[in-house]
Amino acid sequence: MIWDLLHRLARWTGLIPPAQYPYPAIDITLAGGRKFHLVGSIHMGTENMSPLPKQLIRKVSQADALIVEADISGSESPFGEPEGLAPLSERLEIQQYQQIECLCDEIGIPMYSLSDLPCWQIALMLQATQAQRLGLRGEYGIDYQLLSAAKNQNKKVIELEGAEQQLKLLKQLPEDGRSLLDDTLTHWHTNARLLQTMIGWWLDSHPSTGISQLPATFGNALYDVLMHQRNQSWKKQLESMPAGNYVVAVGALHLYGEGNLPSLLNQKS
Repeated sequence: MIWDLLHRLARWTGLIPPAQYPYPAIDITLAGGRKFHLVGSIHMGTENMSPLPKQLIRKVSQADALIVEADISGSESPFGEPEGLAPLSERLEIQQYQQIECLCDEIGIPMYSLSDLPCWQIALMLQATQAQRLGLRGEYGIDYQLLSAAKNQNKKVIELEGAEQQLKLLKQLPEDGRSLLDDTLTHWHTNARLLQTMIGWWLDSHPSTGISQLPATFGNALYDVLMHQRNQSWKKQLESMPAGNYVVAVGALHLYGEGNLPSLLNQKS
């Protein structure tokens, strides 16, 4: 225990520089022998993001468990049946509906396929299609590759949320997730640049350079629900883990910005 405290003190005072990795990651050590290698995941990736860095694969092989937001290695759809909503044209203002029509023409989604879907699901579909047009695929996502590596090594996988809890969160957004759709449309081009930036973190040998300032792609209320509140919940879960070494893969944006997960874990109790 005393060595844990001395090690943490050395890091806080700068006597031990933080480890540098060729991908976005931060090491956190908590009292009681709990060590976390926090990895900034991208849920969809490009082909040249595979295979994962050897250093990261070694981290998985040395870990007691892999911790992820949700185990996405299955093929089943998490969305279920449509909810019987009014047509989208009746739920949105004309200008916004026309904006979505233009985007659908641009990215090749039939507008009729969105008509009965909740706004949060439309937002996710638009974002996923945008990522695909930038060359990203789910099988090259960092968390997907980490899950494959962990299962190949018979490592335990722990979910911070799971698909059902994530779906519940989205369904609880007001007006069937109108705010998520609004932000997706407002920050459409910014989100594309952010995706390209995050890809660069995985392809650049020094990804920690210049990533403290990131463009905003969420409004304040949505940021609080999707980022800050989840970071607070994950902090509590990680602090309750037994002693051990863990690789933790969460969306890269959870590692940076206001109320980020590493800063919460480093707060003195």
